[in-house]
Amino acid sequence: MALHRIEELSPADPAATICLARYYAELDARFSGGFMVEQSADPDAADLIRPRGCFLVAFAGDQPVGCIALKGTDRGYAEIKRMWIAKQARGSGLARHLMARIETVARELGITLLRLDSNRALHEAIAIYRHWGWTEVTRFNDDPYADVFFEKAI
Repeated sequence: MALHRIEELSPADPAATICLARYYAELDARFSGGFMVEQSADPDAADLIRPRGCFLVAFAGDQPVGCIALKGTDRGYAEIKRMWIAKQARGSGLARHLMARIETVARELGITLLRLDSNRALHEAIAIYRHWGWTEVTRFNDDPYADVFFEKAI
């Protein structure tokens, strides 16, 4: 699969909402009790756009095949949120490429510490974060779906 571009978009952009809907559907299928975005610690859209954060969408042709968000906070760190890769794009290196781009944006915004949360059902993601140098830390939010927490200095 050829990746054509990664674009910085509003989380309300149609391509972003397609990615998020697919991400939420996958979480709902994979979590033992399902997933309801209204019960999660869903980030405010204003925290996902500059100057606080960023939302990236990856495209193969005109089809959105991945996304990742940088959520700005006032707590001395920013959070990586909503990283999702379409099944047909997995194993292509797209996740790493999106993470590298979001880390670059974080540096541009003066952010030096990133955090993220995950769920043990997403064992592939957890393995990737560990492989990429993220360190497991204690809980830093009250998201009911999160049970694994990481941080990384950049």
